[in-house]
Amino acid sequence: MMEVTLLGAGDTTGTPTIGCSCDTCERARERGVERSRFSVHVRSERTDESVLIDASPDLRSQFLTYDVSLPDAAVITHIHFDHLDGLGNAYRLLDDLPVYAASETDPETDESVAETVERKYDYLDALSVRSTDPFETVEVCGLRVTLVPVTHPPLVCYGVVIEDRETGGKLSITGDTSFGIPERSREALSDPDLLFADALVPASLCEHHPLGGDHHDDEGVPRTFGTKHMTREGALSLADELNATETRLVHAAHFYPVEQAFVEPLALDGERYTL
Repeated sequence: MMEVTLLGAGDTTGTPTIGCSCDTCERARERGVERSRFSVHVRSERTDESVLIDASPDLRSQFLTYDVSLPDAAVITHIHFDHLDGLGNAYRLLDDLPVYAASETDPETDESVAETVERKYDYLDALSVRSTDPFETVEVCGLRVTLVPVTHPPLVCYGVVIEDRETGGKLSITGDTSFGIPERSREALSDPDLLFADALVPASLCEHHPLGGDHHDDEGVPRTFGTKHMTREGALSLADELNATETRLVHAAHFYPVEQAFVEPLALDGERYTL
């Protein structure tokens, strides 16, 4: 079985956001709940090993708070700091951490995600970068892991599929993405037991984005906020298309109106699942 712990359910600034006194941040403080920067811990019960999906800058507090085991491997979906910079915590903490990242060259950076990770953290002897082709399934910690391209301009970005070959349990993570996920990637992400879907804000907030919304449904509701992230409505629409058994909305911003910010299926830090 897979034991899945959602270490961080928030966006780049997290909720509550430092220095913010909006109703949503204040309510989070009152309730003692948090959405720290995104990260997922997946443990294989069969091998008693764990893999970390994205290395949040909040890694130290997440691991101390939720008492999960140190990772035996990591997967990095893209090079934005809120998904990458926690790797620095490997210093004097881990002796060996294989880091799986995509091999595909990003025209924006002229590097693959794997090459960027290797360059940024060349001072950490514990890290060994494993360059992985998109759609190539690799065995990591006794689990089958596949990186699938999604759409998060201007950088390349990947969703992740994790499967337990013994039980058939499947976790799909959309990664940071608009609703415009390529069809082949949708096929790979489909039929999960659990889906973590990027849902930055509700669709109603698209009117405040300079680019508005995109990927409108038949009723004109935008499923993408700007160009980079799905709306709540877009994430739920994708979940229906993918036939997800259970869906949790992640990478949520503190811009959710307070009356919507803590309503299912929006996730909070520390949620645990067994697949």
